[in-house]
Amino acid sequence: MAKTGKIGVLLVNLGTPDSTKTGDVRKYLREFLMDGRVIDFPFIPRWMLVNLIIAPFRAPKSAAEYRKLWTDRGSPLLFHTEDLRDKLIEKLDNSEYVVSMAMRYQNPSIDEGLKKLQDAKVRKIIVLPLFPQYASATNGSVIDRVMEIARGWQIIPEISFISNFVEHPLFLKAWQELGEEMMKAQDYDKYLFSYHGLPERQIRKGSVGGHCKLGSCCEAYGPSNQFCYRAQCFHTTRLVSEKLGLPKDKVVTCFQSRLGNDPWVKPYTEDMIKELANEGVKKVLVFSPAFVADCLETTVEVGEEYKEQFEELGGEDWDLVPSLNSNDTWVDCVKDLVESHA
Repeated sequence: MAKTGKIGVLLVNLGTPDSTKTGDVRKYLREFLMDGRVIDFPFIPRWMLVNLIIAPFRAPKSAAEYRKLWTDRGSPLLFHTEDLRDKLIEKLDNSEYVVSMAMRYQNPSIDEGLKKLQDAKVRKIIVLPLFPQYASATNGSVIDRVMEIARGWQIIPEISFISNFVEHPLFLKAWQELGEEMMKAQDYDKYLFSYHGLPERQIRKGSVGGHCKLGSCCEAYGPSNQFCYRAQCFHTTRLVSEKLGLPKDKVVTCFQSRLGNDPWVKPYTEDMIKELANEGVKKVLVFSPAFVADCLETTVEVGEEYKEQFEELGGEDWDLVPSLNSNDTWVDCVKDLVESHA
């Protein structure tokens, strides 16, 4: 039977301000932090926290941080995602697929990305949130927003979501290639894997049958914790380390980007930096496998701020492995994810 339409692919990354102006950064922060899956408070206290405290006071500082990151092409998160989309289009069969991209917050919006696929009269949509490890605040939010939009359509085609891809061989191979390239230059005392943090309460909310203890339970990965963000992060570290042949006693996993006073998943990257310095560690190679595109959290936070902290404590080399961006093996991974769901 003849196929009556193409398959639509929607790549979704987190989002970025439209510019480094304080007003644009404030607008981005408000949309991002008002998402109930990001700050999981009831609406009124969330609104007051975001609009009366965080956005007004944090926006000027964040705008200055974004200015360190911005290039002639604009936001790296945006243009690296555009490059990924363009390379994917070249690799897929254009007679079979239509590829669109979006940001969960700000532009181009998920509404715009889906509208492009609607206009192409696709028979099926595959949504790929570009977050390797599932979290309600990232993958869950993207899926939630797509379903919210589709709910208003008169005709809803088949929609498939790719919820995580931490075990995909090509995802691991891409990190292996980038790590090996960095390791050609020298040997390192420690290999640090820094992931974006989450409040502990969000991890507990997703616990299956009370499995989560936010501790040694993450040392094994299986059906009970396959969607636990912390467990997925430790699992990613183990898999990438095995690919690179890293000694277990030289590998550490930690979590960055804490916000507020509530406990977030541990160990904290800032605490780990102090611990490594106290141990006399001098040379550290850092991976950030929660991010597939370079952004504020990788380039500035890990690559500059943490480097400065480490060097102030006596460290010598703090080298950051670049994100996957539009690495060819990573593009092949995305192609395989799409085709396996088609």
